[in-house]
Amino acid sequence: MSRAFVAFGSNLEAPEEQVKAAISTLAGLPGLALLKASSLYRTAPVGYLDQPDFINAVAEFDSALSADELLDTLHATEEKFGRVRTFRNAPRVLDLDLLWFEGVTQDSERLTLPHPRMHERAFVMVPLAQIAPELAIGAHGDAATLAASLADQGIEKLG
Repeated sequence: MSRAFVAFGSNLEAPEEQVKAAISTLAGLPGLALLKASSLYRTAPVGYLDQPDFINAVAEFDSALSADELLDTLHATEEKFGRVRTFRNAPRVLDLDLLWFEGVTQDSERLTLPHPRMHERAFVMVPLAQIAPELAIGAHGDAATLAASLADQGIEKLG
């Protein structure tokens, strides 16, 4: 089993429920065991701004799947939830990103690990730091330090 972190985001069709349901769905799949899930967070959209706020979370899994198999599983789950890819940063029912996979550093057209922009995004780093503050993000530092440096990005913890 390998430790893996997945980011969850939604801003359409009851986004809080979409994120909760997606975490439960992945936790119930063969080869994946949910270890921890962060709280839900509300964040403003990035890139394309004319859309509703997002609900975000991060979860840690033990994975018997390879990084590429987990990526395939994430894409299949997005499709199951009704994700349609229209344009970059478009509104979406569900967005799943593989952030980090134990023992894997990769930069291919299909998958880059660790996720190449995660250290720049409060909507990833704040929930990640909640469940794994010590996690090293490549040469950028640990999750807690990175999350603290992004506090000005406007993220609100729910409940």
